[in-house]
Amino acid sequence: MELHGEDVLLRPVVDADAPVLAAIVREPEVAAWWAPPADFVGMLAVVYVGEVVGAVQYEEEEDPEFRHAGIDVFLTSRLHGRGIGTDAVRTVARWLVTERGHHRLTIDPAAANAAAIRSYAKIGFKPVGVMRAYSRDHRTGEWHDGLLMDLLREELV
Repeated sequence: MELHGEDVLLRPVVDADAPVLAAIVREPEVAAWWAPPADFVGMLAVVYVGEVVGAVQYEEEEDPEFRHAGIDVFLTSRLHGRGIGTDAVRTVARWLVTERGHHRLTIDPAAANAAAIRSYAKIGFKPVGVMRAYSRDHRTGEWHDGLLMDLLREELV
């Protein structure tokens, strides 16, 4: 499977991507929001200009009464602020809506991650509410609030 965005290509992570992705999640600007996962299995590599620069993960709720999907993304800090993450999230969101049939998507950035929140809003995600003490900072052990955002199929930009 390959998903083509405006500037990015999303494809399944392969073993050779693991060292690159592990280095990215250790970058201080990325580590502030992402704990290093045990592995990258099931994620989609974000490829920009032929280089793996991050990853997207998604989860799907299959219960027909609650069917929806959730998205998360990380990107090397040297490309932050250039629209690459927005393109990656938009690309997987379109696929989840058009190919996987989801009518609603969620994303849950840290409430303090203003750049991520702005990026997701560009795609059409809207704030639903603050989830208090939602995630634990893997570096300090402190709890931080998260912002639940969602997007309905017809709102996707």
